[in-house]
Amino acid sequence: MRSAWLEIDLEALAHNWRLIRERAEGKAVIPVLKADAYGHGALFLARFLHEKGARWVAVARVAEGRALRQGGFKGEVLLLGSLHPLEAEEALNWGLVPSLSTWEGALALFHRAKALGLPPRAHLEVDTGMHRTGVDWREAAAFYRRLEELGFWVEGVYTHLSSAEEDPAFTRLQIQRFQEVQRALGKGPLYHLENSAGLFLYGPSAQGVRVGLALYGLFPGVGLRPVLRLKARPTQVRRLEKGARVGYGGEYVAQGGEWLATLPVGYADGLPRGHARWVRGPDGDLLPIVGRISMDQITVRLKEPVGLDAVFEVIGQEGKTSLLALAEARGTIVYEAATSLKRLPRLYRMGGGVVYAEEDAGGAAFSGLPLAPPGDGV
Repeated sequence: MRSAWLEIDLEALAHNWRLIRERAEGKAVIPVLKADAYGHGALFLARFLHEKGARWVAVARVAEGRALRQGGFKGEVLLLGSLHPLEAEEALNWGLVPSLSTWEGALALFHRAKALGLPPRAHLEVDTGMHRTGVDWREAAAFYRRLEELGFWVEGVYTHLSSAEEDPAFTRLQIQRFQEVQRALGKGPLYHLENSAGLFLYGPSAQGVRVGLALYGLFPGVGLRPVLRLKARPTQVRRLEKGARVGYGGEYVAQGGEWLATLPVGYADGLPRGHARWVRGPDGDLLPIVGRISMDQITVRLKEPVGLDAVFEVIGQEGKTSLLALAEARGTIVYEAATSLKRLPRLYRMGGGVVYAEEDAGGAAFSGLPLAPPGDGV
């Protein structure tokens, strides 16, 4: 039995997948699983979504793609961002499909593929205004033709929207620029464009979309359901004397008689140090975190004493304990809040039961739980 863990709601994930596919109107949907699926566990989600029809998944780094392959994932894995020439051979060896933005990367990939006897496959990334990676949209057609002449199989062409939630005019300009690239290249590659915000605010305009935030239910107001919860059991419950100081710096001073529970999670687990926060107690009531959040522990003021088997919800799916609220407390975006949840083992639930439980960082598995390998019973 673990004292702290993440719970991944596979029914919520399946609901989000259905809603995304409906919104995509039959276009290809590429789940974005970079940063360990935004903290939700890339390997399990890749296999789960592959069974539900996702042909492609996308990650950011070769190491992320390698981890999927080592875990037995058989679907297509797209590497987002510009391929560095030094990563060409490893990407090929693991059966990953890189994105090309530079001729140096293209040449390295082509020559390593030829040496290994593998087909040179890639997606072309087009820069339509974000100026991060990608071939300038005005030069994309010429770059694409050069790749074809060299012998590349360019399976996809894509761009990334920089301001879909903030700047409609610039977003439409990016879409128009990408459509010009499509007209210049014609049929053949898979064109994919919209991210989560682009899909739900503008709809699909190409043959495919790439979704991350929406997949995890973190794009509010469109009927999606958050997928993740963080739960913990107390490691100690005590009653405080008047004047007792709690935590580093003694910022909370007891009035006397209140009960305190210590939970084994802290800022190393992604909680925002130095900000007021709430958790939900075993009865569902909101309880305040008192004292400073430590690296590995928080202290919660109780209404009444509980046993060490009581379960608290530190991050929930709505309200003051949600990931959106956590991001606000940290003064950041929900992407950062989600990807900071790195240290805790994950437990995957569906249909009221546990279908899979990971080991924690120290190698200790959940005990007393019905375990099944990813894909079984899902």
